[in-house]
Amino acid sequence: MEKPVAESSARYKYSAPVAAIGAKVGHYRWTICALLFFATTINYIDRQVLGILAPTLSREMGWSETQYAAIVSWFTTAYALGFLVAGRIMDRIGTRRGYSIAIVIWSLAGMAAALARNAVGFSMARFALGLGESGNFPAAIKTVAEWFPARERAFATGIFNAGSNVGAIVAPIIVPWITLTWGWRAAFVVTGAFGFVWLVFWLITYRPPQEHPKCTPDELAHIRSDPVEPAVKLPWYEVLRHRQTWAFALGKFMTDPIWWLYLFWIPDFLHRTHGLDLKSLGLPLVVIYLVADVGSIGGGWLSSTLLKRGWSVNAGRKTAMLVCALAVLPMVFASNATDLWIAVALVSLAFSFLVDILWLWRRAQ
Repeated sequence: MEKPVAESSARYKYSAPVAAIGAKVGHYRWTICALLFFATTINYIDRQVLGILAPTLSREMGWSETQYAAIVSWFTTAYALGFLVAGRIMDRIGTRRGYSIAIVIWSLAGMAAALARNAVGFSMARFALGLGESGNFPAAIKTVAEWFPARERAFATGIFNAGSNVGAIVAPIIVPWITLTWGWRAAFVVTGAFGFVWLVFWLITYRPPQEHPKCTPDELAHIRSDPVEPAVKLPWYEVLRHRQTWAFALGKFMTDPIWWLYLFWIPDFLHRTHGLDLKSLGLPLVVIYLVADVGSIGGGWLSSTLLKRGWSVNAGRKTAMLVCALAVLPMVFASNATDLWIAVALVSLAFSFLVDILWLWRRAQ
């Protein structure tokens, strides 16, 4: 029995047995996933440059903590505003153009920070960076939806999302080296240039699957193998009526500020409390993010273990979130730790369990 596959392009008029699809399906979609991974890696490198250079720039520019906080807030404000419209823009103009525009904006904004002479200049550059970077995840998720069947999307999303962790680890390694070799302005220019390198590969490589010469008929059939579900467009007021919407928004409101606090202020904290400079800052930051990456598996393991023991999904995930939330509390002792590595351990554990909370909260809604 043949399974018909609906096509929007005249290039493929194809129908194949389900067994044949499983046996012959291509793998070019994973090349696309790799591009998403590298874009997300660059995204996190670019946003972390300022945090790593904060001690150096505060000393050179004479910033107060209030001024640095204002610069950071311009980025997060723009990121939030951009998130409101980025998805709609990607739907309207497509991922090929939309992703290209997003990475051009954030790469230029990242490089523009090298031209800043005061806090106002950095604030403007970071605002533009936030607008551009807000397009990364909506574009990547839409690309996954275009190139992967539903049963593979979670795995593909996990792969490209891992780029955020890799970017967080790579930035403390390369940014101090670039700064010590060529100066802090070069750090913004070089990391911003990564985006244009990626853009070349994106424009050469990416097309929608039905138009791509390297997407075989078998792979296209595999991508289109899900039952067709009619798209339902809901107005905002309908979405806001659901309890899950408000629960998710409340969780993001309470946890995201902590995430951003860690991301932008940990380098400054280590500098002020333990006297670390650019030469010595990299290793503690890499350790913090590595422990967070490894430890973030713990929340998922605990939740899954409780479910296997007969707990309900609701009870299992929320109990795991409670345990993770309590495990963050020892972070309050980090500011009083006289030993650097005790402070690093406390920050690492808190960062790790915060990642767990964010992941579990999304899954619990």
